Amino acid sequence: MKKIEAIIRTSKFEDVYEALAEIGIPFMSTYDVKGFGLEHGASQVYRGTTYNVGFIPRTKVEIIAPDEQVDAVVSIILKVATTGKVGDGKIFIMDVEEVIRIRTGDVGELAL
Repeated sequence: MKKIEAIIRTSKFEDVYEALAEIGIPFMSTYDVKGFGLEHGASQVYRGTTYNVGFIPRTKVEIIAPDEQVDAVVSIILKVATTGKVGDGKIFIMDVEEVIRIRTGDVGELAL
């Protein structure tokens, strides 16, 4: 099993969610996050004064998937979340040693 973390543009979240639901991803967690990368935060002008906004809002999606679904999940996120501009985000993939469903005690992929 793998944990896939994707930090994407907030405006792309609904499209990513719908595309992942279509391939049967049963569970995901989402978070509103802020950060910066190559774009180094945005500047805004208010009443003639430029303000550095700093961190840029993004959405973080976490998915635990069986090994055989990882490529499909990653390709969907890449396809749907890409705008071709700086700030599209990142995808991180990590090994998951064990999953346990608290309610039933199911272990491994049964717990997904």
